[in-house]
Amino acid sequence: MTPLDELCQIPFHEAETPARARILSRLADTELFAALVAEPPDDKAELRIFELPEGPVALACDTEDRLADFLGGPVAYLALPGRVLAAALAAEGQGLLVNPGHASQLMLDAAMLAWLVGALEARPSMAPEDAAQSLAAPAPEAVALLAEPLAQRLADMAGLVGRMALVSAQWRDGRRSHALLLSGVDPVHEAAIAKALAELLAFLPELPGGVDIGFAARTLPRGALILEPPLPLPSPEPEPARRDPKAPPRLR
Repeated sequence: MTPLDELCQIPFHEAETPARARILSRLADTELFAALVAEPPDDKAELRIFELPEGPVALACDTEDRLADFLGGPVAYLALPGRVLAAALAAEGQGLLVNPGHASQLMLDAAMLAWLVGALEARPSMAPEDAAQSLAAPAPEAVALLAEPLAQRLADMAGLVGRMALVSAQWRDGRRSHALLLSGVDPVHEAAIAKALAELLAFLPELPGGVDIGFAARTLPRGALILEPPLPLPSPEPEPARRDPKAPPRLR
């Protein structure tokens, strides 16, 4: 099971809109192996395009073995992030077939790829630097919508974010929104992390007032949804040295 398979417990084309959006978000961050016509002689690769009733599509899988199994043997391929492949195909008006024969099989036409590319261009809405007039617990519908996707994205950011909190906020200009408040982030990484969260939010139904992203230290209200990255797995204990049973006995 790959991360895409795990999100596709219900097949992509039968899933509800929020689930399909999360699958596309994960696809954008997945390294894909796209079939080529032949090994490229230089730095220019030609994707293998299949003419299907749905239109021309490229073929890609999230492991090399899946690609080779589907095509029945060794195949030239190009490894690249899903977002890069989607942008290239959308620009040519071509679609993409992903993981045929597996739980995460996706047939994405050019229009769907263009929507995906547009969602990936989302820019973060940053929380004002001045303190909010008031912070409170997030709305239950916001927790239901965001808790699981945020936890998954936070796991992707392990080592970069110390803590993430979802709250509702009223700002001094009277605007109300929800806010994601992050701590333990190196300022060097703030822009990239804010962009990654903005992309995630772009794939989900919009909350009234939107969701601002902030890195300034703030006192969290009672009832805030607090998420912390998973602890790293402990290093495996080294196996004890085993004595060769054919070795001669040791003399003391």
